[in-house]
Amino acid sequence: TGIFLAMVMAGFVLNMVQVIIMEYTGQMIMHDLRVTLFAHIQSLSVAFFTRNPVGRLVTRVANDIQNMHELFTSVIVFVFKDLFLLAGITLVLLSINWRLALVCFTVIPFVLYTSIHFSSQAREAFRILRLKIAEINTRFSETIAGITVIQLFLQEKRNYLAFKRLNHEHYLAGMRQVHVFAVFMPVIELLGAVAIAVVIFYGGGEVLAETISLGALVAFLSYMKMFFRPIRDIAEKYNILQNSMASAERIFLILDSTESLPQCVPNVMSGNTSGSKTQRQTLEKISEVSLKNIFFAYVKGETVLKNVSFSITAGESVAIVGPTGSGKTTIINLIIRFYDPTSGRVLVNGIDIKKIYSPYVRAKMALVMQDPFLFSETIRDNITLGKSDISETTLQQIIERSNCKPFIDRLPAGLDTVLSEGGASISSGERQLLSIARAFARDPDLIILDEATSYIDSGTEYKIQEALFNLMANRTSIIVAHRLSTARGADQIIVLNRGKIVEVGTHLELMQNKRFYFRLNQLQS
Repeated sequence: TGIFLAMVMAGFVLNMVQVIIMEYTGQMIMHDLRVTLFAHIQSLSVAFFTRNPVGRLVTRVANDIQNMHELFTSVIVFVFKDLFLLAGITLVLLSINWRLALVCFTVIPFVLYTSIHFSSQAREAFRILRLKIAEINTRFSETIAGITVIQLFLQEKRNYLAFKRLNHEHYLAGMRQVHVFAVFMPVIELLGAVAIAVVIFYGGGEVLAETISLGALVAFLSYMKMFFRPIRDIAEKYNILQNSMASAERIFLILDSTESLPQCVPNVMSGNTSGSKTQRQTLEKISEVSLKNIFFAYVKGETVLKNVSFSITAGESVAIVGPTGSGKTTIINLIIRFYDPTSGRVLVNGIDIKKIYSPYVRAKMALVMQDPFLFSETIRDNITLGKSDISETTLQQIIERSNCKPFIDRLPAGLDTVLSEGGASISSGERQLLSIARAFARDPDLIILDEATSYIDSGTEYKIQEALFNLMANRTSIIVAHRLSTARGADQIIVLNRGKIVEVGTHLELMQNKRFYFRLNQLQS
């Protein structure tokens, strides 16, 4: 009795340890895989995100990685256990009667064929299922982001029907994989019954011929039933396996993506096998930015910029103006190196920007956009963005010079106020002022303003203009402007039209020329 209880307790403890180890392993694999996927997604170029909606990427990082959990915690262990059990039973069957065993094993090729045939159907069903989940997440994400437009234009019913259609397609994809396994499992059971029938038919004849004993036949039948039990277990896990494989395909599709811009190695002294050392390009200060014969297209065959060339030196302010779609923001994207030009070169201090490690370049720049993005963190964190070397005194000076102090002082928690998603809890003008404060905190060499006052009322615009004036003082600045009044004070104005530079000069020079810039002024006034 004591030995029996000890064995029971030992089995309990060992099973508990197995579950803990497998769960820990599965959680760590998912943890590492999710972090790796997240880091890889962050390293991809902006072009990747223009083609992949948010919902799809969220599904990869959340749902698809979660689907891998059961694969690591149960399927792998049970499959290996069942394979070892199959190997052991096979040896026993061969030892009882090898001829009878070989006769029974004729069923195995049919089992393998059935598994391969149904696996392709199941994998395709799960692929569609994962795709529909991504589409549902994308639709829901768009609905939340655009709920004001949906309600304003009374599109609730239309949006509901579109979501209902997507959900029904997801249901049909789910039912397809259910139907696949509804047929697969009975087929495996049928093949098991066929194997038993073969044993009885062939073994019964052997018993009558007295070449095998009745006891051996009974034992053989018992082991044959045991032989198909792990096969049924593996078949049951097959559903999970195919689901996980479909998710793994989607995950590795992103991990295998190479859409990141090529980067030179950061500025380090590195030795090679021959013992020599090479010094990579570094960047202490931006003293000049030049574009040389730039051509660029987001989509092949649809050229956005055509032979664009200009230079800007330290301390100079350059305004880029032109109609909507003329390529103003595209120039900014190339200077920041969100994209590489189709042809031509972007030079920083006379060095091709491709030869400088991009974080080095971006660390010397600050961008104030027309629709600034704020994180769901405190105002302090949104301004500093991880810069821990900013003292409280410096931070107070930043919020004063960026005209943020009045509205921050009105908030109960001040700098420690937590913003809602996208900064929706404050006005668009206040978000713009915070983005200017963020630029101040970066202390950049080059300031880039992309339509920074486009959506602002006159009162707030004055505050923003004053903050921008403080920000641009003694710094190089590039101003992209729809309102030509914003560009008048620039040292140089570049006029774009249909992707080409049509005029360059000061405000007075361009007005005296009475060409394209003059006509734009006439239209706006």
